[in-house]
Amino acid sequence: MENNTSLQQQLLEAGVHFGHLKKKWNPKMLPYIFAEKKGIHIIDLNKTVEGLQETAAALKSIAKSGKKIMFVATKKQAKEIVSDCAKRINMPFVTERWLGGMLTNFNTVRKSVKKMQSIEKMLNDGSIDNLTKKERLTLTRDKDKMEKVLGGIAQISRVPAALFLVDIGHEHIALAEAKRLNITTFGMVDTNCDPNKVEFAIPANDDATKSIAIIVNYIVAAIAEGLAERQAEKDEDDSSADSEESAEAKAARFEQKADGGEDRGKRSKGGAPTKRRISSAGPGGAGGGRKPAGGGAGGAR
Repeated sequence: MENNTSLQQQLLEAGVHFGHLKKKWNPKMLPYIFAEKKGIHIIDLNKTVEGLQETAAALKSIAKSGKKIMFVATKKQAKEIVSDCAKRINMPFVTERWLGGMLTNFNTVRKSVKKMQSIEKMLNDGSIDNLTKKERLTLTRDKDKMEKVLGGIAQISRVPAALFLVDIGHEHIALAEAKRLNITTFGMVDTNCDPNKVEFAIPANDDATKSIAIIVNYIVAAIAEGLAERQAEKDEDDSSADSEESAEAKAARFEQKADGGEDRGKRSKGGAPTKRRISSAGPGGAGGGRKPAGGGAGGAR
């Protein structure tokens, strides 16, 4: 309980409870509104803590299962926070512009990413120097443009398992695409949005940088925990597999030694001399016959 109180205190200090003006509200947000003050709706922080903890637990289990979570925040005040946090846990993110079809037309987007990566490769290995100055400039500009929009999703080879959105109203295209592909959606929902549009809603102020930072950092910490647990399990499995392997390897070595001993015993009893007798009888005789012929030929020359 103390933990919740301190979290509530932090949320309060970050201004997470400030909603929009009363005239801009969405009636579906009524259960999450605590009061109205000077024409502004105040969000119930108890509900925020609940939503935040539920979201964190769900995202932690998704990360633990090894699936990818995409962060989407194209609002000016959220861009830097979200990109930094996503990079920290190596998750895909979109903070510049949501390209229509980024999820529903994923294969085409992957082609653009591959093009960007091939230009990058040319830049690194120096093969771009063989091109003319104009071609080099065009390619570099293309790469920079693509890097800006697609840089955050360059490492993913398939559609992510979950989407985390900052301001679900602003990111409505991303939300619609996720719904179409049955991707689990999580989001920060302000008083002017419909919380039923996402499966996990965190009622919170999605305009203030402090508010966005505290929520996103909390989520990222939970995902990092999930990833750490996954890694620990992997290491455990590897070590147990290694110990099993070493036991098997030892057994195999003993067997080999035993087989080697038997073979040596057989050879010493008379396996090898037989071979020598055959070689002296066959090829030796033939060789004996060939030598004079060779010598004769030599003499004739």
